[in-house]
Amino acid sequence: MNLDYQEGLSLFSEIVNMVKDEVRGEQKVVVCSPFIHIHSLVGLSKDAYNVSVGAQNIYQEEVGAYTGEVSAKQVASVEAEYVILGHSERRAYFHESDAQLARKVDIALKHQLTPIFCIGETKSERESGNFFEVIKEQLQKGLFHLSAADFSKIVLAYEPVWAIGTGLTATPEQAQEVHAFIRQVIAEQYGQETANESSILYGGSCNPKNASDLFSQADIDGGLIGGASLKSRDFVDIIKVFNP
Repeated sequence: MNLDYQEGLSLFSEIVNMVKDEVRGEQKVVVCSPFIHIHSLVGLSKDAYNVSVGAQNIYQEEVGAYTGEVSAKQVASVEAEYVILGHSERRAYFHESDAQLARKVDIALKHQLTPIFCIGETKSERESGNFFEVIKEQLQKGLFHLSAADFSKIVLAYEPVWAIGTGLTATPEQAQEVHAFIRQVIAEQYGQETANESSILYGGSCNPKNASDLFSQADIDGGLIGGASLKSRDFVDIIKVFNP
């Protein structure tokens, strides 16, 4: 919940221009903005083939008397392509359940939105040592009702909740350990090929200084960038880690 309308357009314009000038690889850049920005950002992204726009949330019902909520159909109608679901802040502050998130996933897919589905453990869950079980349960309850074909449309994002907005960051080894575990759980459910093709992003105080070490890990496919995405230079420098 940052930036007013003009500030959002200005930041996005900077990002698009910098990506076009500086990004040389096949990186896919997705900017998930507050709802008020989406329609205009889609227009600004038209001449940047590798930049797409998404929402930060949707409601789990198609339509109805849910004042203040925004539906998947409404988001898709302004040509957004992605939606973040299950972000740690949504789980913590708005008490979104696994069942609710599973419904949101279904609604998003129905309207051709690609879910960026967030999973991860809290500080207490990390310290207790049962974080693998927590993450596996989030996958099972939120996503494993999907067919293999539908699951292949999901982008996963591992968020160690204890490293979000705290300045703490999982070490590359800690992040890799969890990413490898996630891929293993996917393989057990859907097979190794689906697991190998799944995109698993890391989200947790990723910045230009640590991005290279994180993204060099075998099972980390990209980043879900928070605070650093509010600074165009930092954000694009993170993207450029993948330049050939």
